[in-house]
Amino acid sequence: MKTPRSIIEPFRIKVVEPLSILTREEREPILKAAGHNLFLVAAKDVTFDFLTDSGTTAMSARQWGAMMVADESYAGSRSFERFEAAVKSLTGYGSVIPTHQGRAAERLMCEAVVKPGMKIPSNNHFDTTRANIEFVGAQAVDLVIDEGRDPRSTHPFKGNINIEKLRAFCREHRESIPFGMITITNNTGGGQPVSLENIRQASAVYHEFGIPFILDACRFAENSYFIKLREPPQSSRSAADIAKEIFSLADGCIVSAKKDALVNIGGFIALNSTQWVETLRSLLILTEGFPTYGGLAARDLEALAVGLEEALDERYLEYRLAVSRYMAEGMNKIGIPTVQPPGGHAVYIDAKEFLPHIRPEHFPGQALACELFLAEGVRSCEIGSAMFGKHIPDGTFAAASMELVRLAFPRRCYTQSHFDFILEGLEDIVKSKSKLRGLKLVYDPPFLRHFTARFEPLS
Repeated sequence: MKTPRSIIEPFRIKVVEPLSILTREEREPILKAAGHNLFLVAAKDVTFDFLTDSGTTAMSARQWGAMMVADESYAGSRSFERFEAAVKSLTGYGSVIPTHQGRAAERLMCEAVVKPGMKIPSNNHFDTTRANIEFVGAQAVDLVIDEGRDPRSTHPFKGNINIEKLRAFCREHRESIPFGMITITNNTGGGQPVSLENIRQASAVYHEFGIPFILDACRFAENSYFIKLREPPQSSRSAADIAKEIFSLADGCIVSAKKDALVNIGGFIALNSTQWVETLRSLLILTEGFPTYGGLAARDLEALAVGLEEALDERYLEYRLAVSRYMAEGMNKIGIPTVQPPGGHAVYIDAKEFLPHIRPEHFPGQALACELFLAEGVRSCEIGSAMFGKHIPDGTFAAASMELVRLAFPRRCYTQSHFDFILEGLEDIVKSKSKLRGLKLVYDPPFLRHFTARFEPLS
């Protein structure tokens, strides 16, 4: 049997950017000045920026070429027509509303449709979705399967929503649910995919109760390729064909195009009904821009239209998933536990298991993220008690269900040598992990804490 060939980057590099390589001693005052919050560290001081995969894509020559022929007319530009046609071809939905990014789409939907006291179920809502729902006085409800809360479980579709719980929830709260959701892939739970069968079942439940079904589909391409790889009945289908069926099962979608649409800015709402369209477009005009640009330059719409096509190229998707798998396996070999199986866009380190001596209220994930920056120049993102934990009025602390550190890999940016270099340096962190100490929260903003919070090391 032939040994499988190495999976290579299915592109060649055309433009380069120098990396900032500092010493630990140089990084220490930078981290202190940022309040031990990596969101507040300047990009110029970061060597490997894995804070997010959102908007950090290296765009292709085709995308840059498309940008050069953009029609920047304020209303009714040709670029909008190309963008609209690309979204309709992918989703099959009749109404397309551009926004400048995903959270703008979330805000528009919540302002137009969601009222105080309402409840919106999903597998897991991510941070901005949850914040926009809670900002209007509603409740974001997570109904992911039990395996999705267990970092060690190797269930192939840990992003699945619990169908029994969903049906019971819809039966009990039908009058309070403006729409139901599923996030693909499930970012909060480790970049884990949702199976096509689970999406079919969820669709049936929502429609049984007359509830519109809205996908949070910012990583639709990665999820579609996971279905091809892990769901046996779908192995002979193309990722593009699977994606079309996923969208056909829902009534609409919210998309941050800064992920799988391979652009640096942009998003959209697409719906197969005109039920909310006029309200959404009126709000769009008020806060984002005219309905044919939605807060974007036409050149962004052009790049987005091309990106929606390139994202479903299976050579690219094979490489994309291989990066996360390679890094997760490399970390596991040197003693760093990660959420299993590896997700699509990121590796999630299980900080609770890796640093058992740091209690949740002292933010083990944030402590590890800070050490990754000091030691390796890696900027990552905590998804644990720093992001989701809450101080209860009785003086106790409600920890997050998992304490994770996400290394989200920008698309088409870094090479195999970069990842090998990082793995070599992580061995030193493993050797000295018992010396790491927790943090205390010294500034706690009212919303989306992790973006602007400030911490200090425990003495």
